[in-house]
Amino acid sequence: MRLNESQRRHLRRLAHDLKPVVRTGNAGLTEAVMAEIELALESHELIKVKLVGLERADRQPTIEQICVETGAELVQKVGQVAVLYRANPRRKPGQRVSLP
Repeated sequence: MRLNESQRRHLRRLAHDLKPVVRTGNAGLTEAVMAEIELALESHELIKVKLVGLERADRQPTIEQICVETGAELVQKVGQVAVLYRANPRRKPGQRVSLP
C-alpha cells in the first residue's frame, strides 16, 4: 500500500506523541529486532523505531530493509527515529489507525 501525502501527514500527527517501541542495538538489525518490529506492527500498526548504534549513512538502507521485510511504509524519518505504518486487516474497525 502506497501512502499519499495527506495520509502521511495524518500519520505524522498521530505519531507525534508516540515513544519508540523498538530500538536497534549495537549489533544492528538482528532477527530478534526484526521479530519485535513485526510484533509491534501487528499490534499497533503505527510505530516508532529508534536506530541506535548506526552511522548516518547506514540508517536509510536499514530502514529500507525493514520496510521490505515487513511490508511497512515509511511515514517519516527524523535523525535516528523512523515512523513506520502497516495496516492490520485482522483488527476491528474501531481499533485500526484510520486514514483519510
